[in-house]
Amino acid sequence: MEQTIVFDSDLIKRYDKSGPRYTSYPTAVQFHEGFNEETYKEYALKSNEQKSPISLYFHIPFCDTVCYYCACNKVVTKDRNLSPPYLQRLFREIELQGALFDKNRQVNQLHWGGGTPTFLNHNQINELMNKTREHFHLLEDDSGEYSIEIDPREANEETVALLRKQGFNRMSLGVQDFEPQVQKAVNRIQSEAETFLVMNAARNEGFKSISIDLIYGLPFQNTASFLRTLEKIIAASPDRISIFNYAHLPTLFKPQRRIAEHDLPSPAEKLSILQHAIQTLTTSGYVYIGMDHFAKPNDELAIAQRNRTLYRNFQGYATHADCDLIGMGSTSIGKVGNSYSQNLKLLPEYYAAIDANKLAVFRGVALTDDDVLRRDVITQLICHFYLSIPAIEAKYHINFIDYFGNAWTGLAQFQIDGLLKYNEQSIEVLPVGKLMIRNICMLFDRYLEESTHQRFSKVL
Repeated sequence: MEQTIVFDSDLIKRYDKSGPRYTSYPTAVQFHEGFNEETYKEYALKSNEQKSPISLYFHIPFCDTVCYYCACNKVVTKDRNLSPPYLQRLFREIELQGALFDKNRQVNQLHWGGGTPTFLNHNQINELMNKTREHFHLLEDDSGEYSIEIDPREANEETVALLRKQGFNRMSLGVQDFEPQVQKAVNRIQSEAETFLVMNAARNEGFKSISIDLIYGLPFQNTASFLRTLEKIIAASPDRISIFNYAHLPTLFKPQRRIAEHDLPSPAEKLSILQHAIQTLTTSGYVYIGMDHFAKPNDELAIAQRNRTLYRNFQGYATHADCDLIGMGSTSIGKVGNSYSQNLKLLPEYYAAIDANKLAVFRGVALTDDDVLRRDVITQLICHFYLSIPAIEAKYHINFIDYFGNAWTGLAQFQIDGLLKYNEQSIEVLPVGKLMIRNICMLFDRYLEESTHQRFSKVL
């Protein structure tokens, strides 16, 4: 496939509205408390019949300091004594979850997110990995995708060496911006030296993939300043670079109230930052994967996209679509069979459930046949920028045009605007339409048709 992207500022302005990021379909907006622990157990036990591999996600909620832009579920504290009580419950949850799943099912993917996973000390990291191995079939040949999110301020060479020894082989480093004025405004003071120290240590230890996260739209950013940071990152040559759009929603996320709105770049400046970042990245040899993500052409994400085997889940883009995802820890989300589920968010509630020897699942959704079909369509479009209509018709025994009548009509304007081309055989997103892929996917979202009150971030 053609892994190029074209920036059309006029079209972007016209299509820049709010919409889901489609890390799942249905999105978390549709999760409900009628889906509970018992429902989850039914799906978990039934999933063993398929003998598919497993993906594990562990949420470590603690952060030493608060980054004002952050919208993640976290506990900001300097008290390291909070880790043992959390791990005590997490270990018990591992036991409860492990009892539901066939131990022969291999863990092809593992991810630690947060929060700050390396808030844990070295002994605690070892203990968590050892407990996981007791109850799940981790791969020992380094063939799995075992990744961790790293705050370079909370790691050093010894930490990186320990993580590699425990089986981690992929790393995501949070940077956001190197400019001192920007760092001060968002309360994330992080030097280039400590960032690249961790990055180089990961290379020396043999990590297979290193990703860097940046954010555009933060206070005091402009095109020139952001490109200074981006050029330093490109010079360090990470395998992947993610450039996320900052969504300023202070009514929803309290830390963002400490960011003065008048310090934010204007909408025009934000678009300029994005445009020049895309040009810089593509000129430097990175390809656009989609939804803020860029990768080197030989990276497994780029290869999977060319082969049309790329997948998208709650951690972003992935290469293992066949895994059941088991989420553990407070607020974590899982996908088991044709269902999604989420754990309790607040620590006291999470602790109470686990202490009662119950799973912490408090809501979720069981997918209907229509959900499964639409998820497949949306996933293929957002991952591959292409959809084979005959393949969908054969798989789901439908007439595509009849089934998706409203969406089919809506495609016409996208084609007129040059975002895509379509006929009865396929829908192909063109380079100018890739930045608006969320808009295209939204045509196939039944829940958006039914409600005008859902709140999502801006597409760009």
